[in-house]
Amino acid sequence: MGSQTAAGSSLAISVTSPATADATGYAALTFTDVGQVEKLGSIGASFAKVEFQPLKGAKQKFKGSADYGALQPSMALDSSDAGQAIMQTSADDESQKLYSFRVTYPDGAKRYFGGRNFGMPETADGADSMLTGAPTIEICTKIVKVAAPTT
Repeated sequence: MGSQTAAGSSLAISVTSPATADATGYAALTFTDVGQVEKLGSIGASFAKVEFQPLKGAKQKFKGSADYGALQPSMALDSSDAGQAIMQTSADDESQKLYSFRVTYPDGAKRYFGGRNFGMPETADGADSMLTGAPTIEICTKIVKVAAPTT
C-alpha cells in the first residue's frame, strides 16, 4: 500500500510490560482499544544536537541523547469505554509504572512502545462541542515498528 489517510488508525493500551522489547513481546500482551480517538499526534524519536566549534575548521555536529517523543491524542470522553478507563488510571498512577501502547495504522502496520501518561485534562469548549480528554503520553522506550502484513 502506498500513501494512506489516518482514518481507521487506532490506539490501544496494556497495563503490562512485554517480556521482551520486540514485536513478539508486545504482540503477546493483551491490549484494550481506546475508543472515540479523534487524532493521535506524532510518533517518533528526535535527538538532541551536540555542537562543537573548533577555532580552526568547520563546526562539528553530532547526535546527542534520544527523546522518543510524546503522543498527544484527543478523544471524546466516554465513561463506558474500557480503554479510556485504563488511560485515566494511567494518568492518575503516581508509581512511575510503564504502560504499553499500540498504534495500528489502516494498512495493519503497528507501532509499539512503553510510556507514562502525564495527565488527561478534560475540556468543555462550548455548547456545540464534545467533552474531550487530551492525555500526554511520554514515550519512554524505543518504538518497535511492525510492517503491514503482506497479501
